[in-house]
Amino acid sequence: MKHLPVISLARMKSGLFWRTFFLLSVLTTLSMAAWIGMISVVQREPQAQQISAQVISVVTITHAALTHSAPELRKELLFELVSNEGIRVLPLEPEDKVEPAPDNWLMPDIVAMVKDKLGEDTRFSARVNGVAGFWVSFKIDDDDYWLMLERERIRGLTGIQWLGWASLVSLLSLLGAALISNRINLPLARLTAAARAIAAGKPPEPLPETGPIEIIEANRSFNQMVDDLRQVESDRAVILAGISHDLRTPLARMQLEVEMAHLSDAAREGIQSDIAQMDAIIGQFLDYAKPTETASFASVDISALLADSAREAMRLPDVAVGTTIAADAHVMGNATDLKRVINNLIENARRYGKTEGGDLTEIDIGCHIKSVHGARRVYIDVQDHGPGVPDSQIEQLLKPFTRMDTARGQANGAGLGLAIVDRVLLRHGAELHLRNRDGGGLHIQIVMAAA
Repeated sequence: MKHLPVISLARMKSGLFWRTFFLLSVLTTLSMAAWIGMISVVQREPQAQQISAQVISVVTITHAALTHSAPELRKELLFELVSNEGIRVLPLEPEDKVEPAPDNWLMPDIVAMVKDKLGEDTRFSARVNGVAGFWVSFKIDDDDYWLMLERERIRGLTGIQWLGWASLVSLLSLLGAALISNRINLPLARLTAAARAIAAGKPPEPLPETGPIEIIEANRSFNQMVDDLRQVESDRAVILAGISHDLRTPLARMQLEVEMAHLSDAAREGIQSDIAQMDAIIGQFLDYAKPTETASFASVDISALLADSAREAMRLPDVAVGTTIAADAHVMGNATDLKRVINNLIENARRYGKTEGGDLTEIDIGCHIKSVHGARRVYIDVQDHGPGVPDSQIEQLLKPFTRMDTARGQANGAGLGLAIVDRVLLRHGAELHLRNRDGGGLHIQIVMAAA
């Protein structure tokens, strides 16, 4: 099974989750801003009218009380206003230190309404002689007075209060957006994790078939796909076993009959060669179709494995092997499959790497460890000294049933050797690079993460 193009869970969260969260946050912020603007517009005039009416009422009542009270009782009346109502009345003196009226969004409307009722000469101040309050002037006969109201009696929501409420609403909105985004992306996170498990060769847990109809249908289809893949794997195992038995049994019987038949040595060797070639082709098909189980991966001493494969190749009469193998290079993988990969590469070099007019194939096997961006990587090199491959056709080498006979000489086989290598290495998370060797021949390099 090939790797599935799966987006990692972290990447998914940093993409769709935050995009959904951002859009919900923007929508909430704009809605809240529109709501605050609407409340401000709708509430401004009624609130200004209410405060203006209160100021006018207090000034009018105070003016009437002072005007109609006996002069000897005015002092007592002023004391009572201060102690019970929080209202202070002081004479307005020319030398009073007066600060401007409070600067807020309601003040212009309040000033206009109060002056409309009390007269255009009415003055307003936020602080008189260092005393803070809401100060309004009025006249009794020809005398001017200050009337001070406590700010709390006419104060609406301050900017800090608006900011506090807005911050609280924003925080709750963001928490709600995060919760909604998580709820929306949870099914996708489960689906991504299950797809990653399949890509890693592990059976995923069945996805819950609950929630919205779209999620139910997607999870049900995915679960059905997993069951179908499991059935395909089971059927393939049965088919592979059947191929091995049904094809190799007749070949073994033919081999026996050839041995017992009265044939010339040349005829017997030719038939035996054909039978061996058929058996090798069947072996290639089985190797290509056989899955690599990632659950069987363990630390493999690739240095020792390469040394063993090189020693076996040296026993062949038409092969000369040179080795440059670093010690103690370990990778994670299946030792049997990696041994098959190395043997396939050596066999490919033996078949196609003969120099023109020569009877000996020179093969160089190398292994070294290098750190790349802080990660240790193992580099495995297998090179021959043959004619090489045209650069435009190198990528074709990894395709099944492909043999570059025009460039590499005639050879027997189904053209699955490098395709098997590519398939096994793909499941090992390794990189396979093919290029022509300087000086002639093909250079095949495998790059794997060090264990």
